[in-house]
Amino acid sequence: MNDRDRIAELRSQGFYCSQIIVAMALELQGADDPAVIRASAALAGGLGFTGELCGALTGGASMLGLYAGRGRLSEDDDPRLVFMTEDLVAWFRDGFGREYGGIRCAEILGDDRQAQLTRCPAMVAGIYQKAKELLVENGFDLTEPRDAAD
Repeated sequence: MNDRDRIAELRSQGFYCSQIIVAMALELQGADDPAVIRASAALAGGLGFTGELCGALTGGASMLGLYAGRGRLSEDDDPRLVFMTEDLVAWFRDGFGREYGGIRCAEILGDDRQAQLTRCPAMVAGIYQKAKELLVENGFDLTEPRDAAD
């Protein structure tokens, strides 16, 4: 199944942009972690449906964190996370942000909730692809969870 079909499938199951990206990142690793997917629900709709920062973008940042974030006292911070996140935000701002008037859900969707049906899937697919590219460019194996590298 290609990425766009998987995005559509997860969306039809009621998952939000942030959750879809995180779920697909876990799938790349061969993992299933409902707690992580559940936690990313709070990012949906611009941080809890407040219309703030796009949930797809924060989901993409969370995807980067799955690979490079610190999760245990015994782990060190991976400095690549900051740079990858900066690159992801700049890429999003220069592309979708410029096209839709900002990087907040309220700016992207405006008063047109139907825009969610066309804009959001394209942004999810784009962010997911960009996050994968950033990870590979920075030496991460997409099939290896952080724990496997320790």
